[in-house]
Amino acid sequence: MKNRPQKTLSAIAWSAVLQVTLVTVLTGFLLSVIYGLVYHYKQKQQHVDQLAALLTTSASTPAGANLIADQVRLVLANEPSIESIRFYSTTYSIADNAQDKGDETRSDWQNALFSNTASFNYPVISRDVSSSTFIDEALDASADTENQDTGSLVGYLNVTLDTARMRSNWLQDNLLLWLFIVGLSLTWIMFILRKINWFIKDVDALTDVFKLVIENPELKQLPVTKQRLEFKELMQAKHAFITLFERLKNTKRDYKELAILEQQLHNKDLSLNLQRHTFQSMINHELKTSLNAIVGGLQLLDSQGLNIEQKDTADIINKGAQQLVIMLDQIMLLNQIDKGQISIETREFNPLEVIADLLAKYEPIAQQKGLALVSHIHHIDYVLQGDVNKIKQMVSTLLDNAIKFTTKGEISLQSQLTHFDRSNRWQIVIKDTGIGIDADYLNDIFDPFFQADSSQTRQYEGSGIGLTVVRQMAQLIGATIEVESTPNVGSQFTLTIPMSSQHHTRQQSVFSELTVIYYYYREKGHLAATLERLGAHVHYHQYEKSVIEQMSIKKVDIVMCAEDVQITRVISLTKSIRQYEKAHRALIIYWYPPQQAPNLGSFEHGIKAVGVDYCHSSDINSKTLMKLIKEWLAWI
Repeated sequence: MKNRPQKTLSAIAWSAVLQVTLVTVLTGFLLSVIYGLVYHYKQKQQHVDQLAALLTTSASTPAGANLIADQVRLVLANEPSIESIRFYSTTYSIADNAQDKGDETRSDWQNALFSNTASFNYPVISRDVSSSTFIDEALDASADTENQDTGSLVGYLNVTLDTARMRSNWLQDNLLLWLFIVGLSLTWIMFILRKINWFIKDVDALTDVFKLVIENPELKQLPVTKQRLEFKELMQAKHAFITLFERLKNTKRDYKELAILEQQLHNKDLSLNLQRHTFQSMINHELKTSLNAIVGGLQLLDSQGLNIEQKDTADIINKGAQQLVIMLDQIMLLNQIDKGQISIETREFNPLEVIADLLAKYEPIAQQKGLALVSHIHHIDYVLQGDVNKIKQMVSTLLDNAIKFTTKGEISLQSQLTHFDRSNRWQIVIKDTGIGIDADYLNDIFDPFFQADSSQTRQYEGSGIGLTVVRQMAQLIGATIEVESTPNVGSQFTLTIPMSSQHHTRQQSVFSELTVIYYYYREKGHLAATLERLGAHVHYHQYEKSVIEQMSIKKVDIVMCAEDVQITRVISLTKSIRQYEKAHRALIIYWYPPQQAPNLGSFEHGIKAVGVDYCHSSDINSKTLMKLIKEWLAWI
């Protein structure tokens, strides 16, 4: 169905005014002509009746033949609209429909408008009555005078009226009056049209302003519009538009100020992050170098030549150096995770072998403190797919903390596998009977350098970043970690790791050659982890510069912008990528938060204009993600 073209208000107003004017003029003209002709015809008929009364009076006398002949000649000479006057001698009544009162109205307007002639018959009666009485009766147009008591019928006088000529003469006589009336009407119409034209010009002026605002998004000031007719509704519309424009201008100004502030905070954040990473790298390097020298020197000492006190001193120094080495390794690892320099290395492994290796490593340490290290395995031998090195590192940290904060009792390790249709879930629970953690600190223990006992004389040593590394690694591989603890009773850490089965992994090998950069601000979402489980190689970056550097090292297929990245940062990164690209063009995807779906139209066009290929809500499952990636890659 075709859309009708839009009409302007001025065109509609002019069309309506012209139609009303045309109909009014034509209706007035026709009504005036009809009424004038009918009225003129009645006047002429009345005049004919008067003449006929005089003629019939003359014809009713025996000596009136010569008189009536002169009167007829005189009437025909002075009345051009009378075509003929004839006398019919008869003693019989003639039916005269023209004199019938029921047809009088219909005959008047029909004769006046359409007939060429109109004939009227008047009875001539011989009687001895006064002429005045007869004239009065004739003027009253008596209906039937056949054989009345006052006289006898001698004939009829027929008068034929030339109505065509009468109409022509009437039109000629009223031509000047009509021209005057038409001129006066046109003058009045022009006055009305002028008033209407002012209103239309006022509307057109506002329409031009509307068009100017639409075509110039950066317009800072509205032009002045002069209004000739201050209609209340039009002035209200104008005032409302000006108010909305001022509000929009204030909103844009506030938005720019917020954007500038956000950029300043972002730059400050980048500067602080850069300084922090630089400082950490420098400290790690310097401390690592010094520790290597200390550890190397201790190893060169000849323990045979040292006395007991010297050996104890050397053991203390060696223990402190080893603790510093572990702490620096954790800090460096945390720094690498923050920079997105840690990748997922998936391979097949046996969970029973992993648990056996961990128990063999930590059982002697637990026995030295008089603790029992027990295991509860709730599954049989099985082959899993995952990053076994990171899993070992996380469980090692949890076991180390459990042994450190437990003075008596036991540490238990429980392992349970849950099999689904196309995936597995490995749950590892480490429970101790140690000092426990207060409920107020449960949400803070995963923060870097947090210590529940912040006093300088705390009993237990540690840097406070071990659990931070565990949480970061868990997020990296898509796992979750939960903690339950009661002071002076013990703590329980539950590590839940989702894994693809062997068969499932082979099915999803279609993304094994796919290289993805995941650009995020604070938190790594689940989408990148899902892509890793589907076989893709994912590199994590928080900074625009590191993304460009990664693309210069290796060909990148997809750049994903996480849902927590600001729109301005997405636009800036996209512009930098499109300027950098030469031969290969990467697919850029922006995952917006689900709550921003209603506002998609407000930002989608802007980010796609700078080079973003697709925008999609981040609230999707792995099956939908795989389908979307395949569809998007097909268009490259």
